[in-house]
Amino acid sequence: MGTPDIVVPSNRRPRMIARGWIQAAVLVTAIGFLVMGLLAMRTYQAEPPIPDRVVTTSGEQLFTGDDVREGQKAFLRNGLMQYGSIFGHGAYLGPDFTADYLHRAAGSVQQQYAASATGSTDAHERTVKDFRTNRYDADTRTLTWSAAQGTAFRQVTAHYADLLGRPDGKQGLRPNAITDPEAIHRLTAYFGWSAWAAAADRPGENYSYTNNWPAENLVDNHPTGHTMTWSVLSLIFLLVGTGGLFAAFGRWNFLGWHGRDQRVLRFHAPRDVRLTPAQRTTSWFFLVMAALFLIQSLLGAATQHYRADLGSFFGIPLDRLLPYNVTRTWHTQLAIFWVVTSFLAIGIFLAPLIARGWEPKRQALLSRLLLGALAVVVFGSLLGELAGIRGWFGSMWSWLGDQGWEYLDLGRLWQVLLVGGLAMWTVILYRGLRRRLAAESVANMPWLFFMAALALPAFYAVGLVASPDSAYTEADFWRFIVVHLWVEDFLELFTTVTVAYLFVLLGVVRERVALAVIYLDIVLYSAGGIVGTMHHLYFSGEPAEHLALGAMFSALEVVPLLFLTVEAWGFLQLGARRHSPSSTPFPHRWAVMFLAAVGFWNFLGAGVFGFLINLPIVSYYEIGTGLTANHAHAAMMGVYGMLAVGFAMFALRYLIPEDRWSDKWPRISFWSLNLGLAWMSFATLLPGGALQLYKVVDAGYADARSLGYLQGHANTVLEWLRLPGDVVFLVGGVLPLLWMTWQGVRYRNSGAQKGDPVGGPADGPVSGPVGAAVPDVSAGAPPASGTAAVVDDDLECAERDLLFTEIVPAEAAARGREET
Repeated sequence: MGTPDIVVPSNRRPRMIARGWIQAAVLVTAIGFLVMGLLAMRTYQAEPPIPDRVVTTSGEQLFTGDDVREGQKAFLRNGLMQYGSIFGHGAYLGPDFTADYLHRAAGSVQQQYAASATGSTDAHERTVKDFRTNRYDADTRTLTWSAAQGTAFRQVTAHYADLLGRPDGKQGLRPNAITDPEAIHRLTAYFGWSAWAAAADRPGENYSYTNNWPAENLVDNHPTGHTMTWSVLSLIFLLVGTGGLFAAFGRWNFLGWHGRDQRVLRFHAPRDVRLTPAQRTTSWFFLVMAALFLIQSLLGAATQHYRADLGSFFGIPLDRLLPYNVTRTWHTQLAIFWVVTSFLAIGIFLAPLIARGWEPKRQALLSRLLLGALAVVVFGSLLGELAGIRGWFGSMWSWLGDQGWEYLDLGRLWQVLLVGGLAMWTVILYRGLRRRLAAESVANMPWLFFMAALALPAFYAVGLVASPDSAYTEADFWRFIVVHLWVEDFLELFTTVTVAYLFVLLGVVRERVALAVIYLDIVLYSAGGIVGTMHHLYFSGEPAEHLALGAMFSALEVVPLLFLTVEAWGFLQLGARRHSPSSTPFPHRWAVMFLAAVGFWNFLGAGVFGFLINLPIVSYYEIGTGLTANHAHAAMMGVYGMLAVGFAMFALRYLIPEDRWSDKWPRISFWSLNLGLAWMSFATLLPGGALQLYKVVDAGYADARSLGYLQGHANTVLEWLRLPGDVVFLVGGVLPLLWMTWQGVRYRNSGAQKGDPVGGPADGPVSGPVGAAVPDVSAGAPPASGTAAVVDDDLECAERDLLFTEIVPAEAAARGREET
């Protein structure tokens, strides 16, 4: 049953943050999205054109614009973006088809000219002229290629027929993956068009539509002046931004937690915190989260094994059952699913605490329905992706099967349902928070928590703009709104608000300080993160202004990571001072340890490894190599994965009874996950990526992305070196987490219900630890005499008495101990 309504004051609690913070956050965010709107417009204006016809100088038609568009659909339908890549974006086992076509076609053309009567003296110059001269006629929408380019097109078509249709497989795809001659022709047309855009000069410019990417000596593709100049300027921008922020902080100390707070906390034992029905339901969310995490990790191991042995998985012909493009599709999708599951759970778990113990009727039922809907979307989309890649859905492949865009692979139906599920989650949160929201200023933490949650379905829905019918450059722009902006800005915002609220609920941080941190996060991440999205699109067919702005603003993304890493030490020391004298042990040691790991990996994985590849001149050579995978794993697992586990640890501490809880399992899981991730990064991904980067610079991008290079001895040894770290990660990290979540489900109705109803009874008013009504702090009422908590005058937190019992000035506490 739900609890009865709480009587809320007619007037809202006033805003607890200076107006300047709000104005700065709104202004920076608005300017960021205004610039993004202008860049979106330029995307549609300056993308590489798709000609209606491609003909040779003799008039022979090689392919049409419809062939290019249908070739893109065949590329996506067969999951080839999760096998290789196009314009540098996609998976890392197969070739980059843009670079591969360009290298093979240019090599063929040069050989033809070298064998001609004029000899080889001008073969290179003629090859460069063929590929770099833009013969596209915008009036007739016709693109003309030389006769040698036409011959090369037919030769490369035969190569892709062999690569994609081998009867024995052994290249990461299933045997006889694509054998239809028309599909092969259209795929080659798509790859050939992308290679033309990568080499032909933009009208009026001396560089190609892709800013001369990829590096290819055969056509004189080398870094442009824009690439070099904006790389240098972005470094200067980083130094100026970092110095300016630290100077401002040193001058004004605007977070306000240094040397000002001398409180001592006494925490409620977890057995004394009574949970609401919806909170108990989250135990199932965390169990599903851990199960998905286990499946995702196993699929990651299988996916990586293809790079060590294409022939089999320890003797099992895995490519016949689960080829590389299927395992990688599932691996990347499940990474999003299990993290989001934890985020949904912690939102539902925190809502009654934010609402001071109140929960509406049928909240648990809605939570169970949400979990069921999530299960339908997850497993329906995974099976749909397998069936879509196998071709079982016919013309409905993009709706029921696999849309094919990396990270947005799930079919369109499942994508819509996922957006609907996220929207349903926000409804659940609103139902639980509406009484509290009605009593709060929109600028205060309850509203920020709700609005941060509301942004998640809103910005994930942007991915619906990209479809298999979209031109590549357009689709990539909207795809990275989800891949980057949704993850690195709005998931980051929800993360910041949630973690801040956890510490406010625990009494570790004052609400005013938490608000300052949240608004600072909005300003800093919006300043760099919104326009910084463009660093993914340097070479996707966008004009040079995307490269310039992406380089400059993505450099700013490192600034908050540096700043918050430095401040984290003072924050952790502050928390230690506050709970160390408590007579009740701090119950969330391992939740806080996982949050500390988030800070470490946020700096290393997102900051160091991210900035390492964000400079345009570095990205020009490394995009789509092991360095990209290194950043992705360290940032996604290190930040959002550790955060998801940390959220689970916080809730499980209340869900698992005291007599069933053991610090052994979270300790083992914590160290195993972190050591396994570090092993993966430093033993395999980082050194392998560095070697591959050297190969790109030395021999060209196409060679460094070839199966022949990836199956070389050095790479094979590095891939096998990863095995011990994977075992530690899986056995020591994931399995103990799964066991703890099972314990949370099994015992959620027993031990967590014992003791006084500190969190508020399921069918009564919100109560304090001795049963006295908690005063309405939002209305400014003083504490009632006889309440157990002694509250200092500077405490604005309305969540007191839920998870901790006393807040007293340290000096008064010391005097009290002396008197005793």
